[in-house]
Amino acid sequence: MTDPAVSAAVIVLLVPTPWSPPGVDPASWRAALAEDVVDLVAPLPLIQPAIAALPADLPLASKIAWPGMPRYELPSLSISAALAAAAADGHDRAVVLMADAPDLPAMLIGKMIRPLSTRVVAVAPAAGGGLLGVATRLPAPSWLPDLDPETADVVTARRPAPSPAMVAAAPGWHRLRGPEDLRHLDMALDGWDATRSLLS
Repeated sequence: MTDPAVSAAVIVLLVPTPWSPPGVDPASWRAALAEDVVDLVAPLPLIQPAIAALPADLPLASKIAWPGMPRYELPSLSISAALAAAAADGHDRAVVLMADAPDLPAMLIGKMIRPLSTRVVAVAPAAGGGLLGVATRLPAPSWLPDLDPETADVVTARRPAPSPAMVAAAPGWHRLRGPEDLRHLDMALDGWDATRSLLS
């Protein structure tokens, strides 16, 4: 039974990271990005933070999880699988966030959850294409496709919906998927300490 005060589960999806800065160990880079997203989500009020990962990545999930944070073992690394895990855990709303947006402002998570009071799904795009996150009422609607984090967008989610208005467009943000994405980082912003330490 989930806490009725919780507005949504917010699940950090341990997506692969195809690139790391020169001289930075790829595994350490991936862990730092994910740790910063988890550290952003964990203390937020009125949400249930969680991590979702393939079996091979459960050690990383355990390493970066806060005490008591659920860790969902997924049969496939997909948004749909993460949403299904949250539904099975008793949640009626969930957000799936990609684990490579370490400097994400916390308010953007709220802006993904808020539309669910009147919409069924909210989609936040990533700068440069793909998705930052997806929020939906649970169980996820049968018409919602298994959105690819690297190629999907708001149109992809709206296309099969009975009405396009059922899918809200939430504000987007950048992910760190290549060297060009580093220019979006603002070193003056607080937070994302693990990623910052590898770049300094």
